[in-house]
Amino acid sequence: MSLTFYWYPKCGTCRNAKKWLDAHQISYEEIHIVEQPPTRDELQAFYQKSGLELKKFFNTSGLKYRELGIKDKMKSASEDELLDLLASDGMLLKRPIVTDGERVTVGFKEEEFEKMWL
Repeated sequence: MSLTFYWYPKCGTCRNAKKWLDAHQISYEEIHIVEQPPTRDELQAFYQKSGLELKKFFNTSGLKYRELGIKDKMKSASEDELLDLLASDGMLLKRPIVTDGERVTVGFKEEEFEKMWL
């Protein structure tokens, strides 16, 4: 199983997820989420395969999220508008995003990683 690991190296949560993957000897391709953010189509596929609400893909504690007032836009924006927003800036994405093409995790919770990636 080969994983794609979208991360931001300065993010502590991402570093913890990376340590976990390395400790479990799970191979992955590392992609810098800000320099090479997933495309809108990739995000839509992640969203559909994850079973998560679209709002779970937003980095709600990020500066960009607050600057752009996305919390208020969430209530009235369509799914398409939210996907466009997510695709517009890698800093808006909750991270890390890990996928094997079929399954997707967003963020890092050790128990979730154990269920999904071991």
